[in-house]
Amino acid sequence: MPEGDTVFRAAAKLHRALADQALTRAEVRWGTKSIPDVVGRRTLEVVPRGKHILHRIEGGITVHTHLRMEGTWRVVTDERLRPRELYDRSIRAVFAVQGRTAIGRRLGMLDVLPTSREDMVVGHLGPDILGPDWDPERAVAVLAADPRPIGEALLDQRLLAGIGTLYDAETLFLEGIAPWTPADQLGSETVDRVIDRAHRLLMAGKEHDIQSTTGSRRRGEEVYVHARSGRPCRRCGTTVRVAMIGAAPYDRTMFYCPGCQGGLGPTDDGRPQAPLGHRRAH
Repeated sequence: MPEGDTVFRAAAKLHRALADQALTRAEVRWGTKSIPDVVGRRTLEVVPRGKHILHRIEGGITVHTHLRMEGTWRVVTDERLRPRELYDRSIRAVFAVQGRTAIGRRLGMLDVLPTSREDMVVGHLGPDILGPDWDPERAVAVLAADPRPIGEALLDQRLLAGIGTLYDAETLFLEGIAPWTPADQLGSETVDRVIDRAHRLLMAGKEHDIQSTTGSRRRGEEVYVHARSGRPCRRCGTTVRVAMIGAAPYDRTMFYCPGCQGGLGPTDDGRPQAPLGHRRAH
């Protein structure tokens, strides 16, 4: 799932393309949902909120989208736009201004609502780790009091918004913390280090198209543990593993190194794990 840095870049791309321009086309293709006639109105701004995108249009209209697992926003110039492209069944939204068209494909969420009621879709979110409302002290206070595993709590967008499974796993690996450690047993100092590390990783990530926590953006060298189960740890050589974290049906995958992070997790059965994408010969 795209994380806060990816969403930040997507919102910035849309803002650059649409802001202060009169819309020449505005469509949502999501069941019975519709958008008022906003052609001729200006886009005021497009802003990220955690993993959400808010497209604010003149006249008090907001189009809210969430990428989920597969969603994308693409901006195409008129010279490169193929008319047939706009008939793709994966398209969920189209916004155009003179010279440019923004196309939203496979979006996971889409809502059209009054700008004054944006709290209906993002009011539940905690401080945005990349936003102007970022409040590390508040984030530390709520996380340090949470009895759930730290790896689960970091994914709860109600506590702080923007962290997904990649930065969750990478942050805890870099801090040498077992993901299943109850957050309220870590102490405020340790939680503060965790949040500061995550913040720095995402701040760096929003500047680049390729996410990296290792400092390298060469293919195969970008991360320490995320999606590297069955492969040797870059630090100690122990085999990186993956196990589920959190309560079903909201549990998520957690990648970690038993050697660097305190042994096998409680949901890990210890069986051999082949590298992701590897298929055994029959």
